[in-house]
Amino acid sequence: QVQLVESGGGLVQSGGSLRLACAASRPTFSSSVMAWFHQAPGKEREFVAAIRWNGGTTYYEDSVKGRFTISRDTAKNSIFLQMNTVKPEDTAVYYCAVDRFGAIQIRTRPRDYDYWGQGTQVTVSS
Repeated sequence: QVQLVESGGGLVQSGGSLRLACAASRPTFSSSVMAWFHQAPGKEREFVAAIRWNGGTTYYEDSVKGRFTISRDTAKNSIFLQMNTVKPEDTAVYYCAVDRFGAIQIRTRPRDYDYWGQGTQVTVSS
């Protein structure tokens, strides 16, 4: 079992920046993929970005490309989401998740992920 703890959420003005962090309780499998999802009120949980633990290859949902950057710190079993030029539509609860074994094709459905954090609220004011 892996516990995930997110931090860094808060209130930010449109056009501003925020950095989210997710710390895992223990090292994940080298083949694993760690990801960020978000869920706005009344909407389904959606994929935002992912990073392969081995090698650090990154993947992004189209609406955040060029604005968000996912990164990892293997020594701290942590991933981060640097959110720049945020927009009101980025307002959501942001969740960290782990796909234990990864796949050749990055998985973007929440049901494909094994472990989840409790979420951190991000609110972007216009």
